[in-house]
Amino acid sequence: MLAVLTLFTVNMDYLPLFHNLRNRPCLLIGGGQIALRKARLLIAAGAQVRVLAPEVLPELAALIQGANGHIVLAEYAPQHLDQMALVVCATDNHHINQQVSQDCFARFLPVNVVDSPELCSVITPAIVDRSPVMIAFSSGGEAPVMARMLRAKIESVIPASFGQLAQLASKFREKVKAAFDDGDKRRRFWEAVLGGTIAEKVLSGNIASAEADLEQLLQNPSVETRGEVYLVGAGPGDPDLLTFKALRLMQQAEVVLYDRLVSPPIMNLVRRDAERIYVGKRRHDHAVEQTQINQMLLELAQQGKRVLRLKGGDPFIFGRGGEEIELLAEHGIPFQIVPGITAASGCAAYAGIPLTHRDYAQSVRFITGHLKDGSFNLPWTELISNQQTLVFYMGLVGLPTICAELIRHGKPQNTPCALIEKGTLPEQKVHLGDLTSLPELVKNTEIHAPTLLIIGPVASLHKKLAWFGGSAPN
Repeated sequence: MLAVLTLFTVNMDYLPLFHNLRNRPCLLIGGGQIALRKARLLIAAGAQVRVLAPEVLPELAALIQGANGHIVLAEYAPQHLDQMALVVCATDNHHINQQVSQDCFARFLPVNVVDSPELCSVITPAIVDRSPVMIAFSSGGEAPVMARMLRAKIESVIPASFGQLAQLASKFREKVKAAFDDGDKRRRFWEAVLGGTIAEKVLSGNIASAEADLEQLLQNPSVETRGEVYLVGAGPGDPDLLTFKALRLMQQAEVVLYDRLVSPPIMNLVRRDAERIYVGKRRHDHAVEQTQINQMLLELAQQGKRVLRLKGGDPFIFGRGGEEIELLAEHGIPFQIVPGITAASGCAAYAGIPLTHRDYAQSVRFITGHLKDGSFNLPWTELISNQQTLVFYMGLVGLPTICAELIRHGKPQNTPCALIEKGTLPEQKVHLGDLTSLPELVKNTEIHAPTLLIIGPVASLHKKLAWFGGSAPN
């Protein structure tokens, strides 16, 4: 055991500590851009900052004065270190940096010299701030870019409101301690709270309701908690387009109901031990009827489970999400709604087609292209304006009828069109044509859903602005 501890100590370049600088005097040497960045950090920590430099950027001067700090326009001298709690040296003068470091080491005064770890007694880590929860990590100055990359990854999985959850735990700490004299029971209680619906209410901003639920739970800790439903938009296919909140809920759901428009890479991000139920629909082939899906969501939540309803695109844009949560609302089941990037926005962007453009279109309309009883019931006369973009969802089968009706009601035959196949995915293809040629092209080409049809002058911009994937040979 002693050998292991000794080995660990030898390999540990720094001892991580959190320094309380609130209302403490800190000296910042330097007046340029690097000093400005460090000043923001020190002020955020509540320090009383004194800037020492012959010249100071106006932006830095305004920042320090606004934080009730002080500016000393002078060259460095050892007496400037007197009564300081921390020194940060942010100059590009190696001689000054070295002198400051030596003087601080002689006084046992913590010093950080920017970009010179060999001159530091303390270093500034990469920080994820979810106060009162703080996460700090460092490469010891060896690989700062890697530390920043790691910070970005952690930022993406820890909600911005995570600190509010910690504040809730702090507020109820003594009450929970009084209710559970057994440490193990107290730990299990907090694990249930911080991993359940109360925590979700906090993270979604519903603090008052979360506090009320926690008070009620403390009165009867044995009460079985209700389940919850997460209605999450998975976007058009590329997993990188998921929101942080969507990813978090995907990782904690116990049961997942998903449809055919949810791509395999996105399903790979779902919690691995979650039960998965396919409820997808194809034309003339509904794996599960909508009323059954609604009922399944209700029954699973009533069993106390955290249920993820994962839908392609955005659940409130031709996704029937409203129907699914109506039944939940009627039965008092808590739910959250996480919007996703709808296919129109995602697929158009990946095809290099702006849905609006000052020179081409001043409005855009989202339209369902799903045929009912072999016909459409659309306000065709409203759709023929040349200053708007038309986006048809589920329009592959009805594409010939759509184009013919638009022409019949007066839209020019040469109006540019784009049919985007498997948008945002590596297999994406963009088929270009106009109202006359595109139906014939589709008739003679093997095209697979999901597809999105864009009609309007902006479709002509694809050849100029395409950046992702390739155009289909038209």
